[in-house]
Amino acid sequence: PPTGLEQHSQPPGPGPFDLGAQSERWAAFQERHRLSCEEAARLLLDAYEYRGLVKHTGGCHCGAVRFEVWASADLHVFNCNCSICTKKQNRHFIVPASRFKLLKGADNLTTYTFNTHCAQHTFCKTCGVQSFYTPRSNPDGYGIAPHCLDDGTVQNVVTEDINGKEWEKAVKEHKTIRDMSKP
Repeated sequence: PPTGLEQHSQPPGPGPFDLGAQSERWAAFQERHRLSCEEAARLLLDAYEYRGLVKHTGGCHCGAVRFEVWASADLHVFNCNCSICTKKQNRHFIVPASRFKLLKGADNLTTYTFNTHCAQHTFCKTCGVQSFYTPRSNPDGYGIAPHCLDDGTVQNVVTEDINGKEWEKAVKEHKTIRDMSKP
């Protein structure tokens, strides 16, 4: 599954396209906001695909690792009591991989795994901060540390305790955790 950490090459686009009656409006929009055609298209696609979500940005302490993530302004954060989450005080919310983008620092990340080696605990080689990771419960998504987000986009945080000491039982009994990484 894609991790969002590797660089992806863009497939060739359809080439020039006819916007019909919207051509002048599109050109005026680009000029007014000083956007390239690709930037304007990305803005439009983001607004449509991520309706009801906000773009959060964040990163590690030293700034070597930076990311953006599309999620609700109201975060559902898990407080897990498994061995590693307890030691790291790892509180996190889960998003699909398609809503996460590493902006910089792929070469400055290292990964720690243990036990089943399913969870990928990534952290900055310089400052040691884990601002995101791949959780065992959702290997097709990311667990994002809300305390590593930049100020200004989070409205509310609801925290749910999860019994990671009995991981299999907790995940089996939880009604929604496995679906949180689905687009």
